Amino acid sequence: MAAAGDGPWLDDAAGRLVRPFTVSNGRTEPSVALDLMSQVMATGVTPLGYLGPEHAQALDLCRAPVPVAEVAAHLKLPAVVTKVLLSDLVDCGAVTTKPPEFHHNPTDRALLEAVLDGLRRQL
Repeated sequence: MAAAGDGPWLDDAAGRLVRPFTVSNGRTEPSVALDLMSQVMATGVTPLGYLGPEHAQALDLCRAPVPVAEVAAHLKLPAVVTKVLLSDLVDCGAVTTKPPEFHHNPTDRALLEAVLDGLRRQL
């Protein structure tokens, strides 16, 4: 019989048993400015020291350029926690980042209306 502390970290009914902000040691401010659409990619540099399993998962997801939002979705963590994890990886040289590749104003009214029209067609 397993001891009480030996159980899984995930409960199918309750979901994640570890609070998301414990993954980032309670930090909510990344050391690097990251947008949800910022592209992150592994550099091939191995991080020194132990960063944690979520860092390893994030690094694995960054083998090809991927947006921050997609990493957060795969990790099933809030975006702000994911940004902290990715900034840790940037700080140690394991990940590089570049801003989103659009050069227009992301809150441009025409763009927002086009997105809204597309969503209406889907619903």
